[in-house]
Amino acid sequence: MDLFTMQMENQLKSLAPLAERMRPKTLEDFVGQGHFIGPGKFLNRMVQARRLRSLLFYGPPGVGKTTLAYILAETMDYDFLELSAVTSGIKDLREALAKAEETLKIQGRQSILFIDEIHRFNKSQQDALLPYVERGKVLFIGATTENPYFEVNKALVSRCQVLNFHELEREDLKELVERALKEDSILKDLNPQLDEEALNFLIDRSNKDARVLLGGLEMAVLTSPEKNGVVEITKEDIAQSILEKPLTYDREGTGHYDTISAFIKSMRGSDPDAALYWLAKMLVAGEDPKFIARRMVIFASEDIGNADPGALGLATATFKAVEVIGLPECRINLGHCATYLACAEKSNRAYQGINKAMDFVKSHPSLEVPMALREGYNPRVEKEREEGYKYPHNYEDAYVDQSYLPPSYENLTFYQPSQRGKEEELLQRQERRKRGDNKK
Repeated sequence: MDLFTMQMENQLKSLAPLAERMRPKTLEDFVGQGHFIGPGKFLNRMVQARRLRSLLFYGPPGVGKTTLAYILAETMDYDFLELSAVTSGIKDLREALAKAEETLKIQGRQSILFIDEIHRFNKSQQDALLPYVERGKVLFIGATTENPYFEVNKALVSRCQVLNFHELEREDLKELVERALKEDSILKDLNPQLDEEALNFLIDRSNKDARVLLGGLEMAVLTSPEKNGVVEITKEDIAQSILEKPLTYDREGTGHYDTISAFIKSMRGSDPDAALYWLAKMLVAGEDPKFIARRMVIFASEDIGNADPGALGLATATFKAVEVIGLPECRINLGHCATYLACAEKSNRAYQGINKAMDFVKSHPSLEVPMALREGYNPRVEKEREEGYKYPHNYEDAYVDQSYLPPSYENLTFYQPSQRGKEEELLQRQERRKRGDNKK
């Protein structure tokens, strides 16, 4: 390395952001992802056996996907090639693959090809990787924030081990802050001190993104005045040093589906507060309010049903209100409906009933309508209808014991009311009719 290159490297070290300066170099220094990193865990076993295979890193931003790829290349002493699917094309990909093959052929050294945002590559670009990955000419590591089982070609997924990166826990983020204050070559000389309130606020504002966390910390330390040899960092300093991070929510991706799922499950679990939280997150993130209203209409029948028949009416009225009023006012209608649905009595018996009936019909497609129930479009049917069909309104309680199911299947049961809410009344009425007691 010549003098000018050395000067440039030193300059870059001083100008690099804190997240870059604190990038861990070994698996032992890596924070988080304890479900596959650590003594005896999956990744450590592969490294110790020197049997690294192609990998897909799936998880939110700022959890160490790129960093881990660097660590693996350094630990295994492999050549490291890096591309971004956002800015690279098929030409760049082929050049990187050719270089990896040449390095293996001439130097006998394996290469790791790391592709960030791999889901951005189209099918043909992803397919270009297959023969190299298949024959072991390159070790491929792809990083994505989208579910690889949906966004990456199945052929490529089948040749990789998918590692699911979890969001960093509060203790992980706290460890990163403490380590930066003690070990960073720039910050430690300023003797920064964070009170507990400032630390918690920093962690909350970071939205579990390590880059955002360390960037905010560095800005707060470097821009706060020194007093008696100490830089004291307060909550106010953090607030002025780190902007609110937009919600992690992709209206066409995983965030969309995960959040609506959490909303539905919260209402199903009868937790109105959780339902309001996920509803608010969707609205703040810009979700289509009609999409939310439609899901509540479905929920009213699927999860409440006849336990509270009025729920469906409220849900459909809410959908109409959302159409007529729109945002921001329709948030009130959505909140009204969500809290009612969450607190309502629950029953999925009607939902189960129609599913059972449809399954039965698919497995018995040729059963005929009983003659007594058919439309009287010819003399023969009309005569049998007159002889066989009993008009319920001619009987007490508008009920008479007769079968409405196909012959030989008169005892089928698809709907069994629960003992909750209004449905309990339906159950009692049906049981009375089975006993032959038609009195109300």
